[in-house]
Amino acid sequence: MNLDPSQRSKVAEWIGQGMKLSEIQSRLASELDLRLTYMETRMLVDDLKLTPKDPEPAKPSILTQTAAEAAAAPIPEPEAEPAATELSVTVDQLTRPGSMVSGKVVFSDGQKAEWYLDQTGRLGLAPKTPGYRPGPLDVQKFQMALEAELGKLGL
Repeated sequence: MNLDPSQRSKVAEWIGQGMKLSEIQSRLASELDLRLTYMETRMLVDDLKLTPKDPEPAKPSILTQTAAEAAAAPIPEPEAEPAATELSVTVDQLTRPGSMVSGKVVFSDGQKAEWYLDQTGRLGLAPKTPGYRPGPLDVQKFQMALEAELGKLGL
């Protein structure tokens, strides 16, 4: 991908601001009218010899319990309705056929799906429940969690 100097400086500025690749991908589309896949965005940043910043570690909250306090706390009774869970993403050790990388996701509403990146860098999602579509916030959280997991693996 060939960018002019002003476009390169924009991407470098976004990296300097600590933006994640998914955010840069969105900005490229909205501000520069460049529609790139996640993988193309990643290669673009690499070609420009830019390195995204690692997010600052979360500072401990004053409200956190010590392990002893947590162990001594009474166990809450199960709720009548299932509580919302945190979104979680895992990467398969054995990649799905036809994919560069694949894995599983559990969305905040408890729905499960398999995800994969094909050879062109397109992200695919195969929900366990036919017709299920995660909400926009879950999609955004999923993309950020996926980026973090792939970063841990050096992908």
